[in-house]
Amino acid sequence: MQWQDEGIVIGVRRHGETSVVAELMTRARGRHLGLVRGGRSRSMQPVLQPGNRVDAVWRARLDEHLGDYRLEPVQLRAARLMEQATAVYGVQAMGALLRLLPERDPHPHLYEALNIILDHMDDPAGAGELFVRFELAVLNDLGFGLDLTECAATGRREDLIYVSPKSGRAVSREAGAPYADRLLALPPFLAPDASVGATSKSLVEAFRLSGFFLHRHVYEPRGIQQNAAREGFVQAALKVMARLEAPGSPAETGRAGEPVLAPPAEDLMPPRE
Repeated sequence: MQWQDEGIVIGVRRHGETSVVAELMTRARGRHLGLVRGGRSRSMQPVLQPGNRVDAVWRARLDEHLGDYRLEPVQLRAARLMEQATAVYGVQAMGALLRLLPERDPHPHLYEALNIILDHMDDPAGAGELFVRFELAVLNDLGFGLDLTECAATGRREDLIYVSPKSGRAVSREAGAPYADRLLALPPFLAPDASVGATSKSLVEAFRLSGFFLHRHVYEPRGIQQNAAREGFVQAALKVMARLEAPGSPAETGRAGEPVLAPPAEDLMPPRE
């Protein structure tokens, strides 16, 4: 058996003295592993770095075998990604999210989203918003997508500011007012009629929102812990946003909301019931 596809390196582990097992997120075949013979050589090590885009040819006698990869570089962006803390943590955290999906299960839209986000990871101000949207997309593909298009109680599409922790559906200001202390905040940039970008305050709300549903529907039922890289990414992204929104910052003009400091990690954990 043989196929050719484009893929993004999301992980590598040693295999024997000279080879490695490469984990790719491919465009048409999802997350797929394969053996790279000579993968620990000087010529291949720069190619097999997380975040790099490669052209992959996979061969095996049977489809269920691990198979061999022959990889050619298409876009080597690992060196650039290592320049920002958000990018270093972000690549690891998105790889961990993709491992929640079944191996060899196609998710072409997630491949495209990953490719776009990696191209914009050198913009720390926008990386947080893109990362949250990626988490929500993974949740959706796992069957636990949120419905943020209309109010769960009234069907209205305007003034949506809450999310029900039970149903994962949006709730309007008026309908949610009596239960505000039990609802999650819907960040303005995730609302269906959003016309603003993320601020540090809305990113805190967004990370809490996606983290809550990942914990409830994925991590807790599977008995696994959230990847530590996510916490590192959250802290790095919020510190950058706080710096950009600080008084006197060149990026302050045109940004709504008050600057906030990165909260303690425990404040971003989903509430316990």
